[in-house]
Amino acid sequence: MSEHRKVPACENAPARGRRGFLKGLAAAGALAIAPGVTLYKFAEAAGVSNAVRWGMLIDINKCQDDCQACVTACSNENGWGGGNRPSTDAQWIRKMTLKHTASGHQKSLPMMCQHCAEPPCVYVCPTGASFKRADGIVLVDKHICIGCRYCMMACPYKARSFVHEDVEGQKAHAPRGKGTVESCTLCVHRIDAGKQPACVEACGKDGGGAFVFGDLNNPNSDISKQLAQYGGTAIRGDLGVDPGIRYRGL
Repeated sequence: MSEHRKVPACENAPARGRRGFLKGLAAAGALAIAPGVTLYKFAEAAGVSNAVRWGMLIDINKCQDDCQACVTACSNENGWGGGNRPSTDAQWIRKMTLKHTASGHQKSLPMMCQHCAEPPCVYVCPTGASFKRADGIVLVDKHICIGCRYCMMACPYKARSFVHEDVEGQKAHAPRGKGTVESCTLCVHRIDAGKQPACVEACGKDGGGAFVFGDLNNPNSDISKQLAQYGGTAIRGDLGVDPGIRYRGL
């Protein structure tokens, strides 16, 4: 007579698929990133479809070396630092200096997640924590991120960071967690509310007005008109990932 036993859930994992199994483990673990908050809510926001693709055009000719308006606004909005004292771990947005080796000419450039149409971070994620919304915004679901950091290695823009430190004062709309990976969300909570990302708003108010945000799929949007008239450059366009962030003045 054959022996009957209850098969542990882990023995069924291969049949269900590794991603589904790890998602189930994370959900069962009841890890409190931010009570009642999950980024799947953002994925299911009303009106989200591939008819829209959100993006930015950044004119680095208008970006001053000593201006940190976009960085400070992002830090304050999403709770990853203390205003002018950003977290030592987080890199949601950072200012880079480009220098022409022959002439010595320098320019400042804001760098964040490029919200690629073909995001390498999503393809290498073993749990599905890295995902792309229908409207092109790339996010990390902190509830199922296991901190493997494959996405950090895959990102050609070094736009993701690992949270080593304890998290304090986090915002409900921007869940964070020690031991997880994070990056720019394009202020998805503001977009879903019909607003612009915090960096765009701050640059227009306190900076040089370098940012233009809008729908890349709409030929009548301001960003599409400016790209059609003046053009824009994708950083590492040779990789074929089709970034949603474009730059003018490179």
